Amino acid sequence: MDNGAPHLATHSHYDRLGGHEAVVNLVDAFYLAMDTLPGAATIRAMHEPDLRATKAVLVKYLSEWMGGPKLYSPERGAPMLRRRHQPFRLDSAARDAWMMCMRQALSEVCQDAGLRTELDAAFFKVADFIRNTEDGGQERAHPGRPRETHPGQVALPHQSKA
Repeated sequence: MDNGAPHLATHSHYDRLGGHEAVVNLVDAFYLAMDTLPGAATIRAMHEPDLRATKAVLVKYLSEWMGGPKLYSPERGAPMLRRRHQPFRLDSAARDAWMMCMRQALSEVCQDAGLRTELDAAFFKVADFIRNTEDGGQERAHPGRPRETHPGQVALPHQSKA
C-alpha cells in the first residue's frame, strides 16, 4: 500500500548494472581494454596469457562485491585481495593502469552515469588498497595494519586496559 511517503530505491550495484550478463560484459570489456590499451601492458603482463579462468573468478567476485549472488566466497573464501595480489609489485602506476581499463569497461557497459561514478569511486578505493609498493619502489605498509612496519615482523598482541 502506498501511503505517499517517498520510496528509497535499494537496488544493488549488481541490479543497477544489469545483473549477471552485465557483469560478464564488464569483465570482458575490462580485459579487452587490458589487452589493447598501450598503457595497460605492464599489468597485462602480470596475468596468464589465457584469461578464461581469471575472467571467471572476476565475474564471481564482482557479482558478490556489487551486491549480487554470493558466487565467490563459498568457493574461494574471504577475498583477501591484498594478500592474493602480494606477489605482484603494485604501485600507483599499476593502480592507475588498472583503473584506466576499468573506466574504459564501465564507459562501454554502464549506461547510468551516476552508477558509473559510484562504481568508479568504489573501484578506486579497492585498487588503491591493493597497492603494495610505493612509487619509489619500497614496500607499502598494509593500510589496515598500521603497526606492521616491516615484512615478516610479528605485531605485538593487543593489550586491553582494564
